[in-house]
Amino acid sequence: METWVLVANVLRLLFSLFILLFIFRIVLTWFPQLDLNRPPYNFVAWPTEPLLKPMRKLIPTFGGVDMTPFVWVAIFSLLQELLIGQQGLVTMMTRLQS
Repeated sequence: METWVLVANVLRLLFSLFILLFIFRIVLTWFPQLDLNRPPYNFVAWPTEPLLKPMRKLIPTFGGVDMTPFVWVAIFSLLQELLIGQQGLVTMMTRLQS
């Protein structure tokens, strides 16, 4: 497999996984009584919390709702489009390589 195609596939998988995890994290905020340190919720909390924690210092809650997961969904979606979208940088490199 070509190098850039492999890079694109790995990025596609990572971006999709993190977007899905942040969407799950948004849903979990509707249930504040859940303990995010216990399975199965910790499988969503562990990979997302290192990104959410510093962002919470910059973005205040809005009406008691933590907005940082929404911001990260937007960031990962933008990065996904810029890197592996139809006109993305990695996509363009795969076309140049072939």
